[in-house]
Amino acid sequence: MSTVAGFCTDEFAGVRAAFEEQVDSGAELGASLAITVDGTPVLDLWGGYADPEQTRRWGADTLVNTFSITKTMVALCALLLVDRGELDVHQKVSHYWPEFAANGKADIEVRHLLSHTSGVSGWEAPIVLADIYDAEAAADRLAAQAPWWEPGTASGYHAMNYGHLIGALIQRITGRSLRRFFAEELAGPLGADFHIGTDAEDFGRIATLIPPELPEFDQSLLPQDSVMFKTLFQPLLDFAEVGTPEWRSAELGGMGGHGNARSIARLQSLISNGGELSGRRFLSGKTIDLIFEQQSDGVDLAIMLPLRFGIGYGLPQSQTAPHVPDGRVCWWAGLGGAMVVNDLDHRVTFAYAMNRMAAGLIGSDRADAYLKATFDAVRGQS
Repeated sequence: MSTVAGFCTDEFAGVRAAFEEQVDSGAELGASLAITVDGTPVLDLWGGYADPEQTRRWGADTLVNTFSITKTMVALCALLLVDRGELDVHQKVSHYWPEFAANGKADIEVRHLLSHTSGVSGWEAPIVLADIYDAEAAADRLAAQAPWWEPGTASGYHAMNYGHLIGALIQRITGRSLRRFFAEELAGPLGADFHIGTDAEDFGRIATLIPPELPEFDQSLLPQDSVMFKTLFQPLLDFAEVGTPEWRSAELGGMGGHGNARSIARLQSLISNGGELSGRRFLSGKTIDLIFEQQSDGVDLAIMLPLRFGIGYGLPQSQTAPHVPDGRVCWWAGLGGAMVVNDLDHRVTFAYAMNRMAAGLIGSDRADAYLKATFDAVRGQS
C-alpha cells in the first residue's frame, strides 16, 4: 500500500502517479509535492519517511531544509519593498547601505544583487561556516570586499550569501531583520509554514537530510583564486552541520529556509496569481514584470552551468532545466533537487521538497518526472 497521503484533482492524477512511483520504489525517502492554480491548491501530497531509519513517517506538517528555494522567499521580500516604493532595483546598493560602496562597489545596483551579477558571490577567506550564522557581521564583511568580476557583466551564483546581501538592505530600509520581515509580511499573513530561521519548538518536525553521494574530489586541483572556488569553498557547506540547532535557527536567507511543498507553493503562488492571494494584493503587475527583465544569460562563473537570470529568479533556459517550460515562467531550485516553478501564462505554481538529496546542483531526475507530469497536464501532452 502506498505511503502517499494528501489530495489531488483529477486533472493532476498523472502527477500523483509519478510521485507514488518514486516514493513507493524507495527512490524518494520522504517528500512533499504541491501545485496551485489561480492561487488555489489542486495537489498537495506527501509520503515516505522523515528519517533514514524509517521510524518517522513524513507527515502533513513535516519541514525540511529547502536550501536555495529560500532565495525565492528573499526575492519576494525585496519585491514587496519595491512595490511599496521603498526599494528601487535600479538604485545603487550604497544608497540604502552606504558601507557597501567600499572597495570599488559604489556603482553596484540592487538588481545586481537580486540577479547574482554583483561580483560579490561569497566571502574572502579565511571564513568558516559558523561565521555566517551572524547575519549582520557576515554582511559587514561583504560590504568591505572588492567585487570578484565586473558587476553586471555575468552571473556568479550567490550561493550562500544571497540572503545576507538582500537581508542587509531590508534591515536598513525597514529596521527589521530578514527573518522578522519575512515572517510578519509574508509567511504570517499567508499562513505559510516556511521559516527563515526556525524556532526550536519546530525542530521535531524537521526531516533528516540524506546527503548526495558525491565522487571523491580533490579541491586543491581548483584554482584558489577562481570565482567558483571562492564562492563554493569559502566556507564549504558541511552536511553534518545542516542538521544542527545553530544552522536551523540561523538567518540564512541563501540556503537555510525550512518549509515543505505546500508552504512553498502558497507563498510563490503570489507570483503566478498576479500578486494577489486571499483577497489581498501584495504585488502589482508592474512589480512582477521586473522579474522578467533579463540580467544575464550565459555560463555562470560560480557553478559553471548555463543560467539565465531575471530579477530574483531564474528564467527558462533549456540547457539547464529541461522540464521548466518556456513562456512567462520563473523558477529556482534547491541543492539536492527541491524545485519551485511559477508559470504565469497558466497561473500555476509547482513546488517540491524532499530529504533524499540528488547529486546535481540544479534539479534531479525525480523533480523532472514531476515537472513533466505537471506541465503535460497544464499544457497538454508534450
